[in-house]
Amino acid sequence: MAVATAPNGAPSGRRSDMSFGAHSEWKSPDLSDPLVYTEGDAEALWAAQREREPVFWTDRAAAEGFWSVLSHPPANDVLRDSETFVSSRGMRLDSPPVPTADAAGSVLIVSDPPRHGSLRRIVSSAFTPRTVRRLEATIRTTAVSIVENAVAAGEFDAVEMAARLPVSVICDMLGVPPQDWESLLRLSITAFGSGGDREVEIEANSEILLYFEHLVKLRRKDPGDDVVSAFVHAEVDGVPFSDDKIILNCNALFSAGTETTRHASVGGLLAFIDFPGQWARLRENPDLMPTAVQEILRYSSPILHVMRTAVADTRIGDREISAGDRVAVWLPAVNRDETVFDDPLVFDVGRDPNRHLALSAGPHFCLGSSLAITELGVLFEELLKRADHAEHAGTPRRMPSNFVWGFETAPVRLARRRAE
Repeated sequence: MAVATAPNGAPSGRRSDMSFGAHSEWKSPDLSDPLVYTEGDAEALWAAQREREPVFWTDRAAAEGFWSVLSHPPANDVLRDSETFVSSRGMRLDSPPVPTADAAGSVLIVSDPPRHGSLRRIVSSAFTPRTVRRLEATIRTTAVSIVENAVAAGEFDAVEMAARLPVSVICDMLGVPPQDWESLLRLSITAFGSGGDREVEIEANSEILLYFEHLVKLRRKDPGDDVVSAFVHAEVDGVPFSDDKIILNCNALFSAGTETTRHASVGGLLAFIDFPGQWARLRENPDLMPTAVQEILRYSSPILHVMRTAVADTRIGDREISAGDRVAVWLPAVNRDETVFDDPLVFDVGRDPNRHLALSAGPHFCLGSSLAITELGVLFEELLKRADHAEHAGTPRRMPSNFVWGFETAPVRLARRRAE
C-alpha cells in the first residue's frame, strides 16, 4: 500500500490508495485529471471513493498535491469556514501562482473577509431597481428568442444555444452596449469551450480583456447604471481601483456569469431528455418550477471543484490537515452524497429539501445566484410553452476540464408543441 507524502516530501500518513475485498486494491483517483470526466463514469467513481475514503490526499508528480472532499457535511464546513480555509491563495487547482498573487485581495473570487465583503458590496451596489428591471426584461426577451429559434431549427447544439442567454445578461449587468453582445458571445464560446485548443482559448480571452479595458476607459468618461461604473467610482479602504484590477474583476464576473448558467441549462435540458416523465410533470405542475431550477443546479453542478487553502492545522472529518494544504471540494460529487440526497442519481423536479452546493456556500456563495435562478426559470418556462418534448440528436460530449463539468457539444432535437 502506497504511503503519501506531505507537501514538503515527508511521510504524512496520507494514503493515496486503499485496499478492499480479499484480493483487490482500491487506488484513489486523481480527480484533477480531465480524462476522469471525458472517459468512464465519474458518478460511479465518486460514489465508490466516497464510500471508502470521502476525504483523501492525492500526490501528483508534476503538480502540488491536494486533499479532495466528496461528502456533503465536511464540504459545507470547508466552504463556510473562511478563517481556516482561504480563497486568496487561489480558488481552483493549478491556478498560475503569480497572477493569483497579484489578484488576491483585489478580485472578488480570490479575496477573503473582510475585504471580500467590501468588494462584494461594490458589485451589489450596481443592482438598483432600474437595473434589476432591465435585467429581467433582457432575460425574458432573450429566452423567447432563443427558444423560438431552437424550435424552428428542430435540431441544434444545446451548448451554443444555451450560451446566448447568460452572455446577454452578464453583458447587460456589466454595461456592455447591446451592439457588442454578439461579438462577446462568440468570444466567450471560444474562450470557454474551444475543445481544448489552449492557444485559441488564450487568444479569445485576451480579446475579452482588451474589450473590458476599452469599456473601463469609456465608463470613466461616461458612467452608467452598471457594475463597471460601480467599480470605476468605488474605493476600498480609501484606495480607488486601478484599471487593471477592474478589468480582472470584469473578466472573473464575465466567465462566472456565462459558464455556470450555460452548462446548467444544457445539463438541465439533457436531464429532462433522460427523465422524460419530469418534463410532463413540470408542465402539469408549473408551480414546481422553483424546485425544478434547484434540481437542475444540483443535477448539473457545472463547476467541478472549488479550492481553498488551509492557513492553520485543522481536521476535516478524521483527516489531519496541515497549514498550507490545498483542499478541493468536488461539487457534483458532494451533490450526489447518498446520506443527504435520496436517490441522488435521479432527476426529480419536486426534490425538497435540496441542500445542494452547486452555487457554493458561505462568503463565496454565488453573487449572481438570483440572476442564474431567474435565467434558468425563464428559459425552461419558455421551453415548456413552445416544445412538446426534447430528445437526443447525437451523443453529448463532455469538456476535457477538471474545473467545468460541462459539455463541448450536445446535439438536441425539439418537437414544437401543438396549440391546445
